[in-house]
Amino acid sequence: MAEEKRYYQGTGRRKTAVARVRLFPGNGEMIVNGRTPGEFFGARGLLHAIINSPLEATGATGSWNVLIKVRGGGESGQAQAVRHGIARALVDADETLRPILRKAGFLTRDPRMTERKKVGLRGARKAKQFTKR
Repeated sequence: MAEEKRYYQGTGRRKTAVARVRLFPGNGEMIVNGRTPGEFFGARGLLHAIINSPLEATGATGSWNVLIKVRGGGESGQAQAVRHGIARALVDADETLRPILRKAGFLTRDPRMTERKKVGLRGARKAKQFTKR
């Protein structure tokens, strides 16, 4: 017989941010790097909505305790990495949630990264102004 897992995990990535997410059966507590999401992400409501969207889409808002460790990137990239990780952990917990999360786009890794600065240019693509005469 297969024994029940203590927690379900998922890794989420966005730009240079990486989030390791663990789901425990519980009452809906969420901890990000040892702090509450309000302390970690501040008062930006959009970031809180991004983080909670996989749980709301599956109707599992109050049934899981979420432990998150996130590093790298900025606030927005970290929030989107957390969303990706929560979605993957939910699929690890219950495979029947995959179509719901896939349709909402939460399981797709966003591959867009910052393009590196090139030699002879001011940035990745911006060049110095050219004058013909």
